[in-house]
Amino acid sequence: MLLYGAFAIAQGNWPVHVATYGDTFITSPTIIPRSEHNISRAFINTNALKVLYRLKDAGYQAYLVGGCVRDMLLGREPKDFDVATSAHPEQVKELFRNCRLIGRRFRLAHVHFGSDIIEVATFRAQHDDSDDSDGVMRDGMIIRDNVYGTIEQDAWRRDFTVNALYYNIQDFSVVDYTEGMADLRQGVFRTIGEPLLRFREDPVRMLRAVRFAAKLGFRIEPAAEAAIAQLRSLLEQVPPARLFEEILKMFMSGFAVATYEQLRHYRLFECLFPQVEASLSQQRDNFPLTLLLRGLANTDKRVNEGKSVTPAFLFAVILWEATRIRTERYQAEGHAEPEALQLAAADIVSEQADRVAIPKRFTMLAREIWQMQPRLKSLAGRRPLRMLGHPRFRAAYDFLVLRAESGEESPELAQWWTEFQYKDDAGREAMMSATQKPARALRRGRRRKPKPAGAAAPSE
Repeated sequence: MLLYGAFAIAQGNWPVHVATYGDTFITSPTIIPRSEHNISRAFINTNALKVLYRLKDAGYQAYLVGGCVRDMLLGREPKDFDVATSAHPEQVKELFRNCRLIGRRFRLAHVHFGSDIIEVATFRAQHDDSDDSDGVMRDGMIIRDNVYGTIEQDAWRRDFTVNALYYNIQDFSVVDYTEGMADLRQGVFRTIGEPLLRFREDPVRMLRAVRFAAKLGFRIEPAAEAAIAQLRSLLEQVPPARLFEEILKMFMSGFAVATYEQLRHYRLFECLFPQVEASLSQQRDNFPLTLLLRGLANTDKRVNEGKSVTPAFLFAVILWEATRIRTERYQAEGHAEPEALQLAAADIVSEQADRVAIPKRFTMLAREIWQMQPRLKSLAGRRPLRMLGHPRFRAAYDFLVLRAESGEESPELAQWWTEFQYKDDAGREAMMSATQKPARALRRGRRRKPKPAGAAAPSE
């Protein structure tokens, strides 16, 4: 959502003075004064301003940093406001009674204002492979990151240049150590330092690069693209629970379709959902991909309209094709469709947990949505009324519509349920009566030959 005027920074030549820190370059920062950028306190979260001013008044350095600064410079409305400070977490807690310290890998202070949380991070510094209580690296990957430093050090250990811009509450300037403003103008996503090193430190940065590039319409620099191609398998070493959180950010922020296309372009999707990628690649029909894209587009639409979205439905859409193919295999072995679907769902959910730890409350709902699909084809007797009263009916119906729109299921069946749920009692009775004999016409599958007169009707 555009918040105010588009990004417009004077094209002046700001002085850059370069020094070294370890193996990276440290620059005297470029300071963009208030008169030369478009960030206004009127558009900053009031609770974030309270945190910034209290830290400043207590004698600490305090800055807005990261995505909120980047988005405001682009004229977008930030979702979160993050604060970086010279105060250590315990010192932040002393200033705010409504503060909780969280995290072991990355110690943070969360300052609570009702349901609003302002995240406060202490300036970090780089560290080496030595094992100590504050910073731990193993094989180049950061395991614990609580080595504190200065704002200069903090800027150079961040992931991307456009995420290393600081808004100074002291004089309302923007502070840029990494030429992030230039990359912001050019629409480039560039790592700070050597991409191979930065992605090894934290492989999730590859997903972040794709997510932000999709969200902002930026391009990823060639060196980072090459590093992603080389290191994408490192995602297999990331804890599955952490990947779940990152997937929610990628697919539930209103840019799911663009993010999905980027993930497949860089072959990162197969690292997250290997069974799904395999099932999509082997299909000659187009409906599996159509269903997935329609489901993601529907998610984007709901998010951008401010409507709720459940992760369960999202994962039901993503994992469906792998589940459907596995169901067909079980059916070929002689299992009835409901049993085959149940076995397949258990397989796919279990295998997926090795890569992404989807909480059980979401996988259970996704499996209910799948298992209701065969039942929606049965229109005999009073079954439609019982289905209509099922607590998961709406989600199952929405999933059926997606399948019909993609060509996998009968459009007539989806239309029947669309009309049935909005009829009054008399209308529903009429529809059920009308479908008792020709109900099979609404089902996909091989057309049966008519039975001789007097033959017994098939049992339901």
